[in-house]
Amino acid sequence: MDTSTIDIVKSSGNVVKFSLEKLRNSLRRSGSDDKTIQQIVAIVRDELYQGISTKEIYNRAFALLKKKKSIFASKYKLKKAIYELGPTGFPFERFIGALLQFSGYQVKIGQILQGKCVSHEVDVVAQKNGQYIVAECKFHSDPSRKCDVKVPLYIHSRYQDILGYNRKEMPNEGWVITNTQFTKDAQDYGTCAGLHLLSWDYPKGDGLKDRIDRLGLYPITVSTLLTNREKNFLLSRDIVLCRQLYKDNFYLDHLGISEKRKEKILNEVHLLCNY
Repeated sequence: MDTSTIDIVKSSGNVVKFSLEKLRNSLRRSGSDDKTIQQIVAIVRDELYQGISTKEIYNRAFALLKKKKSIFASKYKLKKAIYELGPTGFPFERFIGALLQFSGYQVKIGQILQGKCVSHEVDVVAQKNGQYIVAECKFHSDPSRKCDVKVPLYIHSRYQDILGYNRKEMPNEGWVITNTQFTKDAQDYGTCAGLHLLSWDYPKGDGLKDRIDRLGLYPITVSTLLTNREKNFLLSRDIVLCRQLYKDNFYLDHLGISEKRKEKILNEVHLLCNY
């Protein structure tokens, strides 16, 4: 089959040509070996049809990976796992805070900072070695939604108002963080205005997916063994990272999880933390 002629439908509704290389790369990021990747690509390729959705391709590849090795499946579902931090967006703020905290920052969530004109609730405040970040998190449960230029415009005006208030320690970096993507205009404005933009794949090579993989800081929602109810319970207790769950595993006892299943879950999160 000539896969280059196959049209696939993205979550946004846009139609694009299928790319075997993109599928290979996504599987490679899961840590799969070349033999496993070749086998899955061959199976998915044979099941393609005109108009197939990216969701269906993902689900098939995920199911095949899960049969091979759960840790590969967990890493493969990272993007979906970030969406599962919703719907309120607050767990996403906690997740971003945890990413920065494990990168050596002193972090506070949901702080009120006085501006020159009005006060502002800031999602994440982080400080390290003279770096003073105020960050706004924009969570979308719909993968087709992008942050357009209005978002950095609005955040920049808030940041400037905060800078206008005379305080002992002044913020020196304004950040906008989203779990989806920024439009080209939003990226251009962020660069011009001196705002730091962070999304799933931006900046290239240093987006959320890159930072998570590099640091081994996976959200608990990547787990293929925990149920949605169990994940929600843990998120409600501010356990957002696999690393936190491994340390505070007594929460699994609160859920009434058997010792045998608990051992499997902890083995999964331990592998993710150290992969």
